[in-house]
Amino acid sequence: MEPHAEVSRDIAATPEAVFAAITDIAQMAELSPENHLNEWHEGFDRAEVGAMWTGHNRNGDKEWKTQSRIVEMLPGEKYVFDCLARDTVFATWAYTIEPTTSGCRVTEGYQDLRPEAWLAASESISGVTDRVSHNTAGMEATLERLAALVE
Repeated sequence: MEPHAEVSRDIAATPEAVFAAITDIAQMAELSPENHLNEWHEGFDRAEVGAMWTGHNRNGDKEWKTQSRIVEMLPGEKYVFDCLARDTVFATWAYTIEPTTSGCRVTEGYQDLRPEAWLAASESISGVTDRVSHNTAGMEATLERLAALVE
């Protein structure tokens, strides 16, 4: 089974406000500690199923790009995108939003789908040897920044 991690946080904001923030790729670059810039591919200018963008990421002095494609969207409820390299999905990121009495509970998760043959190169490119721990810490920071933005 592929490595998986997820983090949840209660946020005192509407599901719609949270959904708008996480589906705005420019905003996400401000929320994520690893992703620092996103650019829509030609023909796309907003989040919709099938839309693609290039993400610019960094970890310390390491920088790399990823290609992402939105695979599922349910406004105010769910947002899922795949990260691709050489037409291979190497990770899936998902956000689920559940209403609560004080706002909503947001869960961010990822599934690492990198082929074993890619692991050493991936670690060299990103400088990340323990992707589960690294991404868990990143998701905690992202949800903290999201809460600060929308609350």
